[in-house]
Amino acid sequence: MIATLRGVVAQKDPPHVVVDVSGVGYELEVPVSTWAALPEVGQPVTLRTHQVIREDQHLLYGFATEAEKRVFRDLLRVNGVGPKIALAILSGISVDGLLRAVQTEDVTALTRVPGVGRKTAERLILDLKDRVATLAGNVGGATAVTPLMVGASSMEREVVEALMGLGYRPVEARRMVEQARPETADSTADLLRAALRNASGVARGAAAGPA
Repeated sequence: MIATLRGVVAQKDPPHVVVDVSGVGYELEVPVSTWAALPEVGQPVTLRTHQVIREDQHLLYGFATEAEKRVFRDLLRVNGVGPKIALAILSGISVDGLLRAVQTEDVTALTRVPGVGRKTAERLILDLKDRVATLAGNVGGATAVTPLMVGASSMEREVVEALMGLGYRPVEARRMVEQARPETADSTADLLRAALRNASGVARGAAAGPA
């Protein structure tokens, strides 16, 4: 199993990144928090990894911190949660926020994450409740990685690119970034999370229809 990759960023195509390790390019899928913390192409990087081996393919998932990797693995133990949903959860809410939501049984906070409905949120709380103390200890012992800070215009462009990588159309992505109030965001990850939360809220409102 591949546990860690140390190399040079060869390509950034959110939510994927290619890391060149001695001439071999490894493609990884990463959560928003890790993608926002990546250095520029050509710069060295170290990522913790989780490998999924299937009959038809080998998949690699990368994380900036050990805490993210451990929480990702615990999410995979939850019934009905696969790698895609686990990454979406880590992209839509911080590790601290997730643990806090589970501990306080805050279903609403969890359903703000795109792709997480009420039933999934309730399963997360039920299955992770007993793990919160251990997970919190892992987070506390992890080395925090500060997201890459860039100028406002560059930050907005990176978030638009990230949203397009997640399947949104360019027009939708730009509108989501504008509505997320980029001038108030402290980092690319914060702005991307805000854009995703707003989009999730609009979708729920539209589904509910008029009273």
